[in-house]
Amino acid sequence: MTDDQPPAATWGACRFCGIATPSGASQCAICGAADPLPAAQLATAPRSVRRRLAFLGVFRSVIVIVVVAALAYAIVSAELSGPPVLSGDPLTTAGTYVIGPGNYTFLEGEINGGDYVLGNFSSVAPAGTDVALAVYNTSDWDAFVAHDPTVPVYSMDPTYAGSIAFSPLVTDNYWFVFTNPYAPSSHLTVTVYITTEYEANSGDDGFA
Repeated sequence: MTDDQPPAATWGACRFCGIATPSGASQCAICGAADPLPAAQLATAPRSVRRRLAFLGVFRSVIVIVVVAALAYAIVSAELSGPPVLSGDPLTTAGTYVIGPGNYTFLEGEINGGDYVLGNFSSVAPAGTDVALAVYNTSDWDAFVAHDPTVPVYSMDPTYAGSIAFSPLVTDNYWFVFTNPYAPSSHLTVTVYITTEYEANSGDDGFA
């Protein structure tokens, strides 16, 4: 055996599909083609066989490169685009909220003039405790969070349950603020269930 000849135990290749085959195999385990080429005979195989094996090697390499490039593109695109944005309007929702004494929670979203937000809310624990509702537009909200005097565009006195029916004339962002009216000294935390649904006015009578 010369130095340029591989040992007899070296794997060969299927003469048809090019898949590596163990030494001594009588057929390819993948395609079933008979008489795989031992490694020692690869360099002296018929020209057509060598061309096929070379082409298959290049073809497989291209597939690997394409797959790696596609995965890299998907990963980079996901990183650049940020987290996915969930579909649906933020003012169509349902959930349970826990509000500390003297504190509030809110829902916020844009409403087109003439469209509606309908819904309900009710205190679930402790049962029968009150919750107040006030709706603010952008300028009112800024004043509210700054603790400046403001008048909500829509409000409801504290109650244990209420129905929401709000339709603004002007397109704007609106905040639905649900407040626990009990003083912090009461240590009374209220759990309230809120459901809202945004409904477009097909007549489009509002002002943009």
